[in-house]
Amino acid sequence: MSKLFRAVIMGPPGSGKGTISERIAHSFGLKHLSSGDFVRENIAAKTEAGVLAKTYIKKGLLVPDHVMTRLLLPRLEEMTKCSWLLDGFPRTLAQAEALNSACDLDVAINLNIPLETLKERLQHRWMHPPSGRVYNMYFNPPRVQGKDDITGEPLIQQEDDRPEALVARLRHYKDVAKPVIDFYKAKSILYTFSDTETDRIWPNISTLLSTKIPTIQSDARCASTH
Repeated sequence: MSKLFRAVIMGPPGSGKGTISERIAHSFGLKHLSSGDFVRENIAAKTEAGVLAKTYIKKGLLVPDHVMTRLLLPRLEEMTKCSWLLDGFPRTLAQAEALNSACDLDVAINLNIPLETLKERLQHRWMHPPSGRVYNMYFNPPRVQGKDDITGEPLIQQEDDRPEALVARLRHYKDVAKPVIDFYKAKSILYTFSDTETDRIWPNISTLLSTKIPTIQSDARCASTH
C-alpha cells in the first residue's frame, strides 16, 4: 500500500483556498476535508460538540479551539487509510499543536495574497449559508444572480465581507496565522505561494505536490467516514 499523505492549506479569507483545495483533491486523489463542512455536519447531527459550536456561531463568534479540536480530531483519527488535505483548520497555534499530536503532516501550504487583491475579491463574495457554498461575482458567479446553483435559495453577503469590516478581519487573520506559519516553518514542511491569481499559483503547487505524491494511488483515496 502506498504511503499516506496528509497536508493542510492556509490562507486569509478570499485567498482561494477552496478553489485550490478542489484542484488538489481532483489532481492527486486526496480527500478534501473542509473544517466548515465538519462544523455544519455536527450542527445538523446535533452532536455535543455541534450544539456547542452553534452557540458561538449564533452570537457571531469564532468557534473556540477546544470545540474545534473536539469536532475534527476524532474524525481525522478514524481516517487511518486516507490521504487528505485539510482546509480551514488549524487556524490557531493551539489547534496546530493539537493536530500535530494526533497525526504527522507532510506539507503545509500557505497562500500569501496581497491585501488589495483580498479586499477586491471579498467585496464581490456571496455565499449560501446552509451549505457554505461561496460565489464570486467575477470569478465564479451563480448561474442565476443572487441564487444558489443547487438549491435556488438566496445568497447573502456576510457582514464581515463588507468593506468596512474587511481590513480589521484580514489584520486579525494575519496576527492569528503568524504563529501557525512559524510552527510549520520550524518543522520544515511549510511552502508559501504568493501571487494575485489562483491560476498563476496553481502550477507551482501542482509541481510541488508532484514531487511529494508521485502518482495517484487508488488505495490512497478514502471513502467518506459517515
